[in-house]
Amino acid sequence: MSSLPILMYHNVVSEKSKSKGLNIFVDRLEEQFKYLIDNKYTTYHLSELQNLKTISQKSVILTFDDVTKNQMEFAIPLLQKYGLKATFFIPFKYVGGFDDWNSSSEAIMTIDELKAVPDNIELGYHSFAHRNFEKISLEESQSDFELSEAFVVENQLNVFKAIAYPYGKYPKKVSTEKEAFFKVLEKNKMLFALRIGNRVSKFPFNDKYEIQRIDIKGEDSLLKFKLKLKFGKLKLF
Repeated sequence: MSSLPILMYHNVVSEKSKSKGLNIFVDRLEEQFKYLIDNKYTTYHLSELQNLKTISQKSVILTFDDVTKNQMEFAIPLLQKYGLKATFFIPFKYVGGFDDWNSSSEAIMTIDELKAVPDNIELGYHSFAHRNFEKISLEESQSDFELSEAFVVENQLNVFKAIAYPYGKYPKKVSTEKEAFFKVLEKNKMLFALRIGNRVSKFPFNDKYEIQRIDIKGEDSLLKFKLKLKFGKLKLF
């Protein structure tokens, strides 16, 4: 099995003083992308992994949650500049609006903007209403998937069948609940599902519905980024 770090990003900001938590300064993001290129990392779309049994020695998956307009303004041009691939996860209810599940301060891309993303950007699912799957019923989860699919079909979006769990949460405390939830994922033809976990994933995946991502924070130095890329989140952080 090969190491496959899957990095999780959110907002990209133009002011260094706001680079904290879910917000990363655009220059810091570029520094990280340049490091990947300079050190000969290969990026993949999640969809490409379906047909692969092995991957390059230095591989990485880049993911962005919420399809905010700041990602369109800052992240996508950098991804194009460095020839990197990434997957952007959509909370469908809020397309063309704001992040109402959070601060309601970040604008979300419109349908037309999502349709216009370049080929190095792959779109994925981030639920319909950005609800915590751990706190809602199986029936509510199924309804959420149905609303997501209806949105995709109605708006003729090309969205790969992979979901990033909102808040990284899903039923996992009781094995029977987890198994029932995973059956909902199967019913809705989800091929991959991503949690957080902060460990470096292994490919091929052992658990396609519990794939771990590494949370990249706005305050992470380049050194910390390098360590996360290699080891995941260490206790000393």
